[in-house]
Amino acid sequence: MTFTVEVLLKGREDVVARSVQHAVTPEAWTDDDVREVLHLALQEFERVQNPGEEARSIQLRGLSWIVTPLERGVAIAMESASAAIVAGPFEIDRDWLTQAIKRVMAGAPPAPDRVH
Repeated sequence: MTFTVEVLLKGREDVVARSVQHAVTPEAWTDDDVREVLHLALQEFERVQNPGEEARSIQLRGLSWIVTPLERGVAIAMESASAAIVAGPFEIDRDWLTQAIKRVMAGAPPAPDRVH
């Protein structure tokens, strides 16, 4: 499936939109798929924030997020200290995705080198 990741760096006015691929459609997602979608979105944020630099590891900590309804489906809106990131749309139950993200975030390991 293809979804869009939009990144707005703080202090900037331009939104960068990128298309991202994930192999599993939302109706078949597990918590591992949700974790992967979050990682993919944060990887795009990292690419926008640090263009041309080698990719760093992504950790799911220090991140504010919400699952928000759209006209069709839902989006995951995230905010870090340096950007706002929106991923979607996803055709998936809002409550299920909210609970899945809570589970994924609760199980996120500590970050030794990178915190978002």
